[in-house]
Order: sequence, then structure tokens, then C-alpha cells
Amino acid sequence: DGSLSAKLRLTTTHAASFTGVITLSTKEERARGEERPGEYSDRKKKRKVSDGGSEATAETDHKTPSSASTVTTNTSKACATTPASKPPCPVGPVDPMKLKALSMGFTKELRILLTKVESAGRQTFNISELEEQKIPLSKICIRNTGAEVVRACKGTRVKGKFKESFLLPTFSVKPNIATTALIPRAKLNPPTPSIYLESKRDAFSPVLLQFCTDPKNAVTVIRGLAGSLRLNLGLFSTKSLVEANAEHAVEVRTQVQQPADENWDSSGSTQTWPCESSRSHTTIDKYAQYQASSFQESLQDEKESENEEEGEETQSSETSEPKTAGKIIKFGTNIDLSDPKRWKPQLQELFKLPAFMRVESSNNMLSHVGHTILGMNTVQLYMKVPGSRTPGHQENNNFCSVNINIGPGDCEWFAVHEHYWDAINKFCEKHGVDYLTGSWWPVLEDLYSSNIPVYRFIQRPGDLVWINAGTVHWVQAVGWCNNIAWNVGPLNSFPAYQYQLALERYEWNDVKKVKSIVPMIHVSWNVARTIKVADQDTHKMIKHCLMQSIKHIQILREQLLAAGKKISYQSRVKDEPAYYCNECDVEVFDLLLVTSENSSKKSYVVHCEDCARAKSPSLGGVVVLEQYRMEELMRTYDNFTLAPSPFSK
Repeated sequence: DGSLSAKLRLTTTHAASFTGVITLSTKEERARGEERPGEYSDRKKKRKVSDGGSEATAETDHKTPSSASTVTTNTSKACATTPASKPPCPVGPVDPMKLKALSMGFTKELRILLTKVESAGRQTFNISELEEQKIPLSKICIRNTGAEVVRACKGTRVKGKFKESFLLPTFSVKPNIATTALIPRAKLNPPTPSIYLESKRDAFSPVLLQFCTDPKNAVTVIRGLAGSLRLNLGLFSTKSLVEANAEHAVEVRTQVQQPADENWDSSGSTQTWPCESSRSHTTIDKYAQYQASSFQESLQDEKESENEEEGEETQSSETSEPKTAGKIIKFGTNIDLSDPKRWKPQLQELFKLPAFMRVESSNNMLSHVGHTILGMNTVQLYMKVPGSRTPGHQENNNFCSVNINIGPGDCEWFAVHEHYWDAINKFCEKHGVDYLTGSWWPVLEDLYSSNIPVYRFIQRPGDLVWINAGTVHWVQAVGWCNNIAWNVGPLNSFPAYQYQLALERYEWNDVKKVKSIVPMIHVSWNVARTIKVADQDTHKMIKHCLMQSIKHIQILREQLLAAGKKISYQSRVKDEPAYYCNECDVEVFDLLLVTSENSSKKSYVVHCEDCARAKSPSLGGVVVLEQYRMEELMRTYDNFTLAPSPFSK
């Protein structure tokens, strides 16, 4: 086709442009046979380019049209060769002192553009210099390469810390939920989506995955899942737990027993949001004894109440008299089942679940954290007596959660779509309780009066509850039961919704100075390295997060170097956790600002930029460690491309 591809590289101590013309014969012309000696010698002549007294010459090797031609520009003598020509002119000896002088100068790489021009049966190529223009930082987007992002950051003046968001601006995959129209009172308790599985095949249907992760569905109850998959829930019964690890630690919450739809203050005169409890610790064996004795006491109380006279008057529930304080109960929570040696039979049983519900799978974002996050990418157990409460909350970083009731008793659940979380947050503020870190139990009437629909349902033994990303929920035990739970971050069904909500909560936590249990920047880089993302929206959001991460790192890097700090490379090791600031709990990625707290014990702590400068504006005594080479991050960023959709094959 007569095309010519070229790669030119010129290293020079001068910044002047390099322009000229290369003329090559066409295939037809070469086919005529011998060339006239005068014509060949004319083409063979050197072409001088004035450049501050230096001389630049061009040497051209070109092959047949089907081969790529390489044009190399250097500072040696020039010879233009063709397949029919003689060998190139010998290059004379180079003065080593001149080479040394060149190496001492300011070197720069010159990119040169060849433009083909047809003229009188000949192919003429105009040569023009292409300066690598720096793109303004404000114009950088995910279409730019990693090198362009880094180049745009160089020399950028930033007052204090660089604080651009990791979220893609003006982009959201959240469902549109109308909140202006008044919802009739009867519809403020919508029916909870419940799926009854008829066979094991139904559990592994992609339709189930799509339904559970659909952003419009806040919560899904999968009835009788344990039976359909023949899960041996007996492995998680109190008796089996005592036999397996009687001395295993249990966190205990001491609470006041009251009806699930009520939450009275300490005086019993009014309903309120704060839901306080005190914390202590015990063992599985001791809590099992408490659970059993509580059941026996209940049986005794029930027997005595049956013997009472039936004609006795009861007080109306509408009485204005203060409500008497409820019974004090103990709730066994956050029991860690992560150890595969101690809990091998229990953990193996959960492999029977569909992949998207499992604790670990390749399409689970939390499987790419690289280290353990207790209760999130590991299993936790809850041991309950009637009235045991899990107060209102969203899961850590808005991840989905899986909860299976072991039985023998039921649990009552309340759930609200993520769309309404800020309205609930405002109620918490009004009642003086922290939404993120406090303990609160919503007053249902407050939610209904604010036009907030609440899902309310019973979870029976063997039922699995899927809490979708960001759903606000609270739970109370109806009977004596155990539950197991963990989190998942689906990457194969509506992944953009999960990723957006996780990153939103990551940044909100930063504003509120609350630790993000999931290190989202660390996870985003790990996902980019290991997963081929086929969802366009998810790819766009993760790519933007990586780009922002490079900006943060490069700008901080330049500030540290300008301040005279040495940056020491220290690569990460296997299973090394993500790092958080010792003072404010914000995630610290790649550039670690480390101080020694106790030289005798060799105790070192990590700080974020803000906290390090707060302690020492000049960063005195701070050692800076770099865990990734910028070239490595740029390569990961450039290689993270949108994968073909599996449905397009």
C-alpha cells in the first residue's frame, strides 16, 4: 500500500525544532531496475540542519512496502540507503569527551511526526517536531495515560493537601426514587420480596443473583434456602459450638428487653432513638449456659401465667402511665469464626452456597482486600435470647450482607432503602446520637410521618436474608436463636451500584473522621490488577478512582521532595494489611509517613499528611516510605481497560 511507518528518537542538548524532507522512491520506480548514478548520489547527500552550531543528519532504512520502516535520527554521519544501494557509509570514531559533554547536558526526547505527501510519482515525507505538551491538570480525564496524568501533576502548586474527590463527578447509577409524592399510609409497609426455592438449581440461577443485587430491591428473603441446598445448620447450633470451641471469646451486649416496634427512654415515659447497651465479654460455654437457663425460665414463667385467673383486668396499651422497665437481657455478638482450623466443618459447609453468596469468591470485591477484615470477609456468629437487638445501621462501607438464621427461634427485621439514609441520619442528629458510630433504634412513627417506607418481616430458621448495598436495617430476636453473617461486594451483577455506594461512604467517613473498615483505594488497585471488568460504568468509576489516586500520590511526592525529604522504597509483602493514620484513621496508600514512637521497642506508626504536618510542619523525624513505584501504578492504570462483555461473545 506504499505506507511508511516511522519511529524517530533524537536526543539533543538543544531545544530547537528539527524539520526537513525525506524523499523515497515508490515501489513502481524501484521495479524499473537500475538507478542513474547522479540521481542516487543526489539522494545520498547529507542534509545539514542549523541548530546552534550542531549538525543533525538523517539515516533512513526502508524495506518493501509490507515491512515497517524505521527512521532513526542521531548525531552521526548520514547515509540514505535503499535495498538496491551500497552498504551505508562507515561511521567515524566518536570522541569520548564529546559523548561525555553530551551526557552532561540537559537531555530531552524529541518526538517527530512524518506527514506523507504525494509529488510527481514520489513519496515525500515532511518532518516536524512534536513537543510533548503538558495537559492542564483540570483537563485530565480517564482517557489520558498514566504518564500524562503524572506529567500534568508536575509543577502543580497546591496549597496544603490535595483534596480532589475519588468519586466521578456528576455521575450516578442509583435508581430514581420519587420522594415528593405522599405515600399512602397503607403502602408505608411494603411487602418484602421473598423467594421460595423449589430446587438446588433455582439457588444457582443467574436470575436470583440479578434479583438480589438489583438497586431497586433493598432487601430479599430467600425462604428455606438451607433446605434446598441441604445445609447442615446443626453445625452452628449452640451444642455444636460448645463441643467445637467452648472457651472461644464472645462479646456480650447487655440490653433492656422491649417490643420490637418500641424503644422507650430510661424513664419509660416516651419513645426515643438512642438505644444504649453496655459491653462485656464471656465464652461460648458460659453464654450457652445463660441461653439455656433463659429458655428454662421462660418455660417456667409461661406455666405460672397459665395458672393465673383469666378474668383479671389488664391495663390498656394507650395508658398515659409511665411504662415499667423491661427485663435485662444479654446478647452474644461478634463471635469470630475466621479460623479455618478451629471451624473447618462449619466453613466447609458454607461452600454449598451459590458463588455470589459465599464468603470468598473471585467476583467478591472483599476477596481482593488482601487481608482479613473480621466479620466482613470472614464469618461472624450471633447467639441470642428473645429481645436481643442489632441496632440500626448500614453495613461497613455500604457493602451487601448475607445473614442465615440457624434457629430454633425467629428474628424480626426492619429495613429501609439506601435512598432514605440521610433522612434517618437527620433524625439521629435531632436525638443526639451519632449515625455512624452510635447505637439507635428508629421510632417507626417518625419514619412514617416523614414518608419513609419500612420493610418489616420475619426470618425463620433456614431463611437467608440478603441486605443489598446501603440498605439501612435493624433486627430483633423473637425467640432463642443463633445467626451467622458476613459481607460481600458483587462484581458480576450491578457492580457499579455497590462500588459507588462503597466509595461514597468512604468519603463520608473521611469527612466525619470515622475509619473506613474497607480500604477502598487499596481495594480499587487490587481489583484493577486482578479482575477484568466488563461493566462500563464500574470500569469508568474504578478508573477515575485510580487516576485520582495517582494525582494524590504524585502531588504529595513532589511536595515531600521539595521539602527535602528522602523517599525510601519498601515494597509490600504478602498479606500485608492496608495502612491507616494513627491519629485520624484515614486510609494511607503508597506513601507512608512514619515516625518512631518508642526507639527502645522499635515501635513505628503511620500518619497521614495532615496529621504528620500537624505534629511537625517541617516533617522533622518523619521517614517517608514508598510501597509502589510510580511506574508500577502507571502500568496498572494503563492496563486496566474495559473487558469484552461475556454476553457479546
